[in-house]
This record gives sequence, structure tokens and C-alpha cells, in this order.
Amino acid sequence: MLLVAALVLFVVRTRLSLMLSVASALAAVALDHAVEAAVRRGLRRGLAIALVLLALLLLAAGLGILLVPPVVAQARALVDQVPELWRKLQDLPILSSALQQLDLRTELVKAGPAATGAVSPVLSAIGGFVSAAGAVVAFAFLAIFMLVFGRELVGAALAELPSGARERYQRIGGKIYRSIGGYLGGLLGICAVNATLTTAALAIAGLPFFLPLGILSGSSSLVPYAGPLVAGAAITLLALATGGLWKALAVAIYFLLYGQLEGNVLGPLVFRRTVHVNPLITLLAILFLAEFMGVLGAVIAVPAAAAAQIVARELLGMRRERLVPVPPP
Repeated sequence: MLLVAALVLFVVRTRLSLMLSVASALAAVALDHAVEAAVRRGLRRGLAIALVLLALLLLAAGLGILLVPPVVAQARALVDQVPELWRKLQDLPILSSALQQLDLRTELVKAGPAATGAVSPVLSAIGGFVSAAGAVVAFAFLAIFMLVFGRELVGAALAELPSGARERYQRIGGKIYRSIGGYLGGLLGICAVNATLTTAALAIAGLPFFLPLGILSGSSSLVPYAGPLVAGAAITLLALATGGLWKALAVAIYFLLYGQLEGNVLGPLVFRRTVHVNPLITLLAILFLAEFMGVLGAVIAVPAAAAAQIVARELLGMRRERLVPVPPP
């Protein structure tokens, strides 16, 4: 009991380090699949790791050169127009009547200047140089060290187990590894498709700030089911404030169509073929882990649920083997 209490206290007190470690482990697993693909083609593992990291660095640098300047410019313009957009949203007839019925309009009007005035300090605090740079550097180094030394550490731990238990844990670890790797690869593909299609659709509709909004929509796919719904509703409201009713209607229709594409085509390709987790369990995992770890908890909820499901099936299989008598030869 004392050990369990100490473990719970340790987890609560080290939530930031735990979040960085989990995120780095997921990144290392995703990169390790690419490394293994290079190893199967005849490269040594050290050279394969170097090539994968170099390719990732070049890709990040290229995307940064192409996308960062326009994204930053449009994001600054969006922040500058937040007070005006807030006022337009409050003056919309539908929203105004709803707020009056809920007796919230007065409070929102009072909170409007404070909220809009707090946007810039909040953004500057979030983008604080020391904390953000430290977290990024820690994440990168942890992911690289896990990629380079993780297999050796896991192999050394498995070597200390008896042969029967070693085979069982290798089987469980292999299933979790394949499930999480396939899920992360598919999820990154879904995010890329979402960001590309949404950016193109918003640009065609003539909405300002289409680049940061498209990237925001793509990032929302990291949280299955709930993320795209929230992002689509927010972008539709922003379209209503900046472009009027018809543009907002066009944006809403686009998100409905894209929701069908992601929910019926892209999502099943990833979730059913990799993690095999029931949608209800997925939503419950997102709910609890998001409250415990924030956005990162919502992102890792599906692979965590998949890993727990694999372990539970193995434990139940072991229990059935003990309970069911073996027939004589």
C-alpha cells in the first residue's frame, strides 16, 4: 500500500516529465518503424537511424521555410482582429437571442474587453521562449535516446525473465508495437489530409487566415471524433463573423462532407486495422486521459486503450489456460 501511494504521488508530482516521456516514446515508436523498414533493405541500424533523423530534419526545415512566415503573418492578423470578431459574434441575431434567453449576454459583454485584452499576454506566455524551447529540446533528446537505446534496454529487461515468460512478454510487446506504430502512421496521414483539404477549401471560399485555420483543423484530427467536431464548429463561427452567412454555410457543408470522409473511410482504415478499439472505449479513454494529462492525454488515449486491451486479452488467455484442464494425449 505504501508503494502504491508513493507511486501515485510520484506520478502526480511529475506530470510534466511523464507527459514528455510518453510523447517521446510515441515519437520513438513511430520513427522506429521507418528505421526497421530501412534495416530490412540492408542498412545497418545506426546508419538507418541517422538517415531517418536527417530526413525528418530536412522535412521540418523545408516545411518551416515554406509555411512558417505566412502562418505567423496570418496568425498575427487574426489576433489583431479578435476584438472586432468578438463584437461581430455578439451582434449576430441568432447568437444574440440565444444569449439573451440564457441571460449570458451581459456577462459576455462585460468579459469581452478583458478577454480580448488578455489574448496577447496569454499568447506571449504560451510562446514563452524558455519554457517552450526547453520542452522541445527535452522532447527531441528523449525521442532520439529512446530510438537509439530503447531496443537494447527492452532486450536486456526481457533477457532477465524465464523463457516462458520472456516469450509471452515478447509477444505482448510485439503486438503493442505494431498496433501503436500503425495507428500513429495512419493518424499522421489523416492529419495531413485534413490540413491539406481544409486549407484548400478555406482558400477557395475566400476566408482570411486560411493557413493557420487549416493547420488547426489538421491538428484536431489527433483527437479522434471530438477534435474535428470542435474545430469545425469553431472555424464555422469564425467564417460567419468574417465572411457572412453564405460563406459560413459553405464551410459548414465542407466540414460535414469531410466528417463523412474521415469517419467512414479514413478512420476505419486506421482504427479497425491497427488498434481494434471499440468507439465507446475510445471516447471514454479520451475523456479520462484528457482530464488527467490535457491535450496530450487525448492524443495518446487510443494507443493507451489499445495497449490495455492487448494486455487484458493476454491475461484472460492465461487465466483460461489455467482453468481449462488439458486433455490427455
